Amino acid sequence: MADLNIPMADRTVRAAERARAEPIWDIIELLFFAYRDFTGDADEVLVKLNFGRAHHRVLHFVNRQPGLKVAELLDILKITKQSLGRVLKQLLDEGYIVQKTGNNDRRQRLLYATAKGEALVGKLAGLQTKRIDRALEQIAPAEAETVRRFLCAMIDRDDPDKVLETIFGAASAKE
Repeated sequence: MADLNIPMADRTVRAAERARAEPIWDIIELLFFAYRDFTGDADEVLVKLNFGRAHHRVLHFVNRQPGLKVAELLDILKITKQSLGRVLKQLLDEGYIVQKTGNNDRRQRLLYATAKGEALVGKLAGLQTKRIDRALEQIAPAEAETVRRFLCAMIDRDDPDKVLETIFGAASAKE
């Protein structure tokens, strides 16, 4: 029952606040299913190699940023050294990544994708690009930028410029 002592305008504001507090079930579930299917394409390839999504993420960022430091990779992925160590060892042992010491600091461990690693990243990215292209065909070209802005806004990071630099390179982060 409505509280008759509260002015109608205040009741409307409170109703709107309650509505915003409700979960946005459709978007939440769309994100779950989109992620499931987006990663599922790559998962089918990875499982045949006894790899998982962690292997994919590590190989993706090492390939995109040749000479990536292990410490930087830990920061990008937000995982523990132990988790990275297990995945990285397998990728090194199976020849998808090589590790080199830094030129100026011998303690640095710099990571590079091998030709084998680059080929796997290319195959996985190709599958995911096909899915993205199919989805983008359903919307107007101008709406693709809205999708990018939405996804960027979903990233909850202390340093959003660092995320953009990781994705688009140093020049774009400064624009």
